[in-house]
Amino acid sequence: MPGPLDNCGLHPDYRLKEAFEVSPAQAKALVDEGKAVVLDCRTDEELEVASVPGALHIPLHELDTRWQEIKADPDAVILTLCHHGRRSFRAATALQAKGFTNTRSIAGGIENWSLAIDPTVPRYTNDQCGPQRID
Repeated sequence: MPGPLDNCGLHPDYRLKEAFEVSPAQAKALVDEGKAVVLDCRTDEELEVASVPGALHIPLHELDTRWQEIKADPDAVILTLCHHGRRSFRAATALQAKGFTNTRSIAGGIENWSLAIDPTVPRYTNDQCGPQRID
């Protein structure tokens, strides 16, 4: 996604789907307040390149069999995270279907997290050879 991000960590023309997503800034606030658990649904290879400290890691393709590993306070928000937000959106909707009603995808994924929240998190691109750092 080209162009600068707004103060929420989103591209200005992005329309947040509030029933399923939070902005990176909203996610950071929830994490800082201890009101959220971050569930990283990227692959092992992607996790080796970049990660958010403290995140639980369950790749999307394993979520259907490993969702019981998610242990969170009933009032906590489960924030799903991937590279750009597509897989984490699917993860959030899958968890909602399993009864985790307080689940949201971090819009823009770890890419926007790196750009807007924590520039120490490396940026990368997925190509045919796997993740490559671009910073």
